[in-house]
Amino acid sequence: MSSLNPINRKGQSGVALIMVLLAMALVVLLATGMTKQQSLRIYKAGHYLAQQQGHSIALGAEEFAKRILIRDYEEDKEDGSMVDSPDEFWAMHAAVLPLDENGVVEVQIDDLGGRINLNDLIATNGEVDPLTKDRLSRLLIALGINGLNVDTLIDWIDSDDQTVSAYGAEDGQYLMADPGFRTANQPFVSVTELRLIEGMTEEIYVALRPHVAALPVTGIGINVNSATAPVLMSLHSELNQAQAEAIIAKREEERFENIQDFLALPEFSGLGLKRNGLSLQTRFFEVVSRITYDNRVVNMVSTVFRNPEGEVRTVHRDTGQKNRISKEPYTFSEG
Repeated sequence: MSSLNPINRKGQSGVALIMVLLAMALVVLLATGMTKQQSLRIYKAGHYLAQQQGHSIALGAEEFAKRILIRDYEEDKEDGSMVDSPDEFWAMHAAVLPLDENGVVEVQIDDLGGRINLNDLIATNGEVDPLTKDRLSRLLIALGINGLNVDTLIDWIDSDDQTVSAYGAEDGQYLMADPGFRTANQPFVSVTELRLIEGMTEEIYVALRPHVAALPVTGIGINVNSATAPVLMSLHSELNQAQAEAIIAKREEERFENIQDFLALPEFSGLGLKRNGLSLQTRFFEVVSRITYDNRVVNMVSTVFRNPEGEVRTVHRDTGQKNRISKEPYTFSEG
């Protein structure tokens, strides 16, 4: 038998060493890739957990606001004056609650009662409500909005596919968009739907939004104690901005305790304004929460309903709205 040549043995050893080194390099590459993947997964899991934590805190802030509204109802009932107005503590401030050294909770309650409910445009019988249509038309005039017509809002929520006038808009117009879409043919779920309306611009949307609401219950009426100046101007075509601001100034001195006192104001003299669609109470509120936690921010806007018995329940939540905290902060101490 012949033995292997020493040179061949050295060559085989070299090849074996190279194979070992390649295998080790492959293991290192795989380990590095797995470490990066693992780190990414850990980061994603941490981010998800932090977001969930922030969301849970926002739900707690919502519950805090609901308790404030229940307490407000109980105090009003005890005083015998079931009236909601901007001079009440809950309406004036944004509550600030420190979590710990890592975060803070900001929550404010916005009164939706002083706005025009877009869904009041269509009455329960499916017909257009003339009172709401006239008020919205006058609101657009008061805001100086020329590029939008109330008929387009009616066509958005009525059940048919026929335009109510030449100023309306149904599927034919919206399907020509890119991408195309159809009208809702149902009540507004959120005021943000206005962005889809034919003729809507960002400028019009920003101007209109503070004065309208998308409430699931119709016929509640406008709370005259919290109505904005443009909404007050929408009550009659002969009311101007100076008169509306004069009404607000009187309201700030002393809120209206009954509708008759409101209608008896000299600004309404000779106008024949009726009490239809007017109120002193608010049923729907927005709870605006901003949670800053672990260097992350979670926003939530909840629409809540307070029934005549003082019970409060949530009807809608939106986590897509930012920068909604606008009121003077009031810090609650941990004690």
